[in-house]
Formats: sequence, C-alpha cells, structure tokens
Amino acid sequence: METIKIQGTEDTPKVILDKEKEAMEISGRSLPEDVASFYDPILTWLDEYAQSPNKKTIFNFKLTYFNTASSKLLLDILMKLEEIHEAGHDVLIKWHYPEDDEDMEEAGEEYADIVDVPFEQVPYSL
Repeated sequence: METIKIQGTEDTPKVILDKEKEAMEISGRSLPEDVASFYDPILTWLDEYAQSPNKKTIFNFKLTYFNTASSKLLLDILMKLEEIHEAGHDVLIKWHYPEDDEDMEEAGEEYADIVDVPFEQVPYSL
C-alpha cells in the first residue's frame, strides 16, 4: 500500500498516512484553495486501508486551524474511520489541540459527538 506524505504549507496541512509505520496524522493549517482535490487522495487511501486495516488504528489530528470547507472533509475522514471501527477493528482518534485554543477543543468535542469511535482529546502547550 502506498504511503502518502504531504509537506504542510501555509494553507495546507502536513499529512502522513503510513500503514507500515502505523503513522496517520493530519497537522497544521487546513484552508486549501481546492479542498476536494487536496483531500481526495486521503479519502481514497482510507478506502483502500479499510480493506485490510492494522490491528489498531490510531489517527492523530493536530490542526491549529481549519476553514469551513475543510471541516466537511475532516468529517468525511472521521466517517471512514467510523466504518472501520464498526467493522470490528480497533480505532482511536486523537484530537490534539493547543491548550489555550477553545475553538479547536470544541471542534474536537463536536466531532466526537458525531462519530461513534473512541475519541481522545489531547491538549498541548505551544
């Protein structure tokens, strides 16, 4: 399975999807100009990963900002993780947020309410 590594920019998050190293992370800022084309390969990768997931899937979100268009695609990612969980696989979502950023903390709480997947809120200091 191909590994996806996308270097983050001012407008796009860093993405690591590496099944072998059990590394799955989206971090940084997400406000790509064409949100669908940016997230499409990620969703496709998750579809393929769902066919034969690792024993335990831990997906880390370490976003400092995302726009409204990104929020829908992030939910799509969470829904795919929920499907893997519902298929009987061990899935954990870790939502990392700056400890002084109430908006990012609340975003994680809202996502946790929407999807039925073990969800861990992880505050960190900048």
